Amino acid sequence: MMRAFDRRQFLQLAGVGGAVFVPGLYGAAQAADATGAAYDDFYFVQLSDLHWGFEGPPNPDARGTLPKAIASVNALAQAPDFVIFTGDLTHTTDDPKERRRRMSEVRDLVAGLKVKTVRFIPGEHDAALDNGKAFKEFFGATNYTFEHKGVHFIVLDNVSDPGAQLGDAQLAWLADDLKKQANDARIVVFTHRPLFDLYPQWDWATRDGAKAVDLLMPYSNVTVFYGHIHQEHHHMTGHIAHHSAKSLIFALPVAGSQPKRTPLPWDPVQPYQGLGFREVEAEKKASGYVLTEFPVVAKA
Repeated sequence: MMRAFDRRQFLQLAGVGGAVFVPGLYGAAQAADATGAAYDDFYFVQLSDLHWGFEGPPNPDARGTLPKAIASVNALAQAPDFVIFTGDLTHTTDDPKERRRRMSEVRDLVAGLKVKTVRFIPGEHDAALDNGKAFKEFFGATNYTFEHKGVHFIVLDNVSDPGAQLGDAQLAWLADDLKKQANDARIVVFTHRPLFDLYPQWDWATRDGAKAVDLLMPYSNVTVFYGHIHQEHHHMTGHIAHHSAKSLIFALPVAGSQPKRTPLPWDPVQPYQGLGFREVEAEKKASGYVLTEFPVVAKA
């Protein structure tokens, strides 16, 4: 059970912004706040696309944004049940030694989170050049499942294969796992790339992602969280909702809005614009979803 806290205080927290995701009717969540009742279930935090090791004009505070996000998570009145990083923890490098140095730095930084459980999945910047070898050394498996308070979580790896696909072996693993779930099971999927064809011209797709979606389709309560595109985006494949997370390094343009997938320029008047992380609240008795995005703000 989570202790009650004043939502207005939460919204006023300084630091990196994010999104609130509520598996429940929004009115019910508001009523709980108004009465001061404790939350029934749990919440977690999703951070994505840190690109540790990146340097350049799109983020002159490239080494400062992640520590700010960690400080903001630690400042929450109630610690989340867990934190998950959904890929591109590091910026790509051809040097295996440098790749491991960056991963070591990320691991040491996130050790400062005042959260008992921290989980990771890779992005293509972490894993595509060595099929996830270095990532596994520092952060463990690239695909796995876990249970938490009535929700079945599935982590998929669509980045270790340089062909941007899950592969037959992983799809068979997913099929076997889903056979163990009831048709109305609460299922949350984490992945890095989108499972649907958002914009393949910019590598915003998974080549065999439709096969994974087909496997998930018989289940009535599935939600997918992903990263990769460095912006908020919401999409439905049938009854399955897909929600992308903002980046902690730089924002990217809307798909097809410009010729190339180049980072949006840093605005010194509005620093950290378009950056953020996501908080996800789960209410066990409800199944609707509401997301609210919060902007990144500079600390005074």
